[in-house]
Amino acid sequence: MTKAVNSQQLQNFRTTSKQYSDSSILMHEAIARKAGLSGTDHKYLGLLIEKGEITAGELSQLTGLTTGAVTGLVDRLEKKKLVKRQFDKDDRRKVIIVPNIQNTMKLLEPIFAELQEKTTNLISSFSEKEIQIIEKYFSSATEIMNDVTDKLNKK
Repeated sequence: MTKAVNSQQLQNFRTTSKQYSDSSILMHEAIARKAGLSGTDHKYLGLLIEKGEITAGELSQLTGLTTGAVTGLVDRLEKKKLVKRQFDKDDRRKVIIVPNIQNTMKLLEPIFAELQEKTTNLISSFSEKEIQIIEKYFSSATEIMNDVTDKLNKK
């Protein structure tokens, strides 16, 4: 069932969503600087932590980065001991990127502590039904963004 949204509601939602997105980017850039990383390296490190061991080719395909850009990314993260390269035991041409979760958490947990605390307090202020609605929005919006990203990366 689709509910009609008036143009003012839609504009207000888009404005708020843009402000959220912009604030998120600025905050993650600040977190990255504090950790001695670039903003993009910080976000790709988070992706590596989430995905676990992944080949360089898979990371290239997932992110849309060229293989050369992936090599540079891995070089920078490896230098900081946040990932390591490992050769595939069956095909030594394949490089597996292995995130160092312990070093990453040691670096990032203190920086994220305040954010985690404030986010937990915010979430705790919502009812169970409100949390379900927010989760539905974020899940659906993530699917839309992933779809658009995939289409853009294929062009």
